[in-house]
Amino acid sequence: MAAPPPTDKDQGSRGVLVAQLTIRQRIIIRVPRPPVGPPPVADIVIPDSPRRMAEKNGPKCIPVQSLAGSAEARKDSVDLMMADGSRMRAKLDNDCPALDFYAGFYIKKTPDGMICADRDIIRSRSGRACPISSFKRLQSKRGRD
Repeated sequence: MAAPPPTDKDQGSRGVLVAQLTIRQRIIIRVPRPPVGPPPVADIVIPDSPRRMAEKNGPKCIPVQSLAGSAEARKDSVDLMMADGSRMRAKLDNDCPALDFYAGFYIKKTPDGMICADRDIIRSRSGRACPISSFKRLQSKRGRD
C-alpha cells in the first residue's frame, strides 16, 4: 500500500522528500565464427593464412560495431575479422585454452561502444575470462617466408 502524497503542512515538518530509481542493464555480444562449409563457387576467395600474416602495432581500442566475426582462436590470441575486411589480433594476458576448443566467444558491450586492451575481456563459451592485453593489425607478408 502506498503512502498518501505529502501536503504543504507535512512538507514543512519533514523537509523535502526524495526518491531514487536505479536501472541496470547488461548486454552481451556474441561474436560468431563464419560457417565451416565450402562457400559458393562464385564467392571463393583464398585469404592469407595466419602464418602468412605479419603483426603490426594496433590501436588501444576498437569499435564494437566494426567487428564482423572471428577467424581463428588460439590459447594466447583471437583473430578478429573487421567489417572493412581487415583483420586484428586480440592478444590475451594469459592462456585461454577453451577458446581454441569451443567455437565462438562473448564480449560484454561497454557504455562507450569500444573494446579496449588492458580493460576488457573475451569470455569463452565455457565461461573462462580472458583479459585482452593488446590489439595487433594483421597484414599480408610480401614475398617469400
